[in-house]
Amino acid sequence: MVNRFKDYFVSHGQVVYENPSPGNKAGGITTLEDKSCGCVQKGGSAPVVDVLEYAEPVTKKGLNLLSGPGNDLVSATDLTAAGAHMILFTTGRGTPFGAPAPTVKISTNTALYEKKGNWIDFNAGSVAEGEDLDAAGDRLLDFVLEIASGKPTKSENRAAREIAIFKDGVTL
Repeated sequence: MVNRFKDYFVSHGQVVYENPSPGNKAGGITTLEDKSCGCVQKGGSAPVVDVLEYAEPVTKKGLNLLSGPGNDLVSATDLTAAGAHMILFTTGRGTPFGAPAPTVKISTNTALYEKKGNWIDFNAGSVAEGEDLDAAGDRLLDFVLEIASGKPTKSENRAAREIAIFKDGVTL
């Protein structure tokens, strides 16, 4: 999957090993490949059971990887088109959007949560400040169940529901 995207970038005359996002650079991510591998790590330790094409629905139980660009809104639209009913979106700097599916914004640091409290739903930065990981996980699970039961996300409260379609040409 990563190699196909490398080939895709090269076929459109885009340098593969650059990282165009100032936020990614500030966060220590060196390349788009580095960012992609980090996304896979967010899946935890479960074995990957399938790799899906853009907007392809899941057919196997377990961890599935969905192919698409790393652009926040394009990837969230991809997930929605593939059938996701909710998106858990972790962010260290924040991207104020709402996908077609309810999008739970999870801050990786408390400063972002406090600064952007009008659109960040959940503070996971408390783990870096000493909260037990299992306790934070339980808190997140409880919150996800509330959203699944009909509580609106902050982006839904703002009526923020955007889409961005993966088009021919490089989407960063």
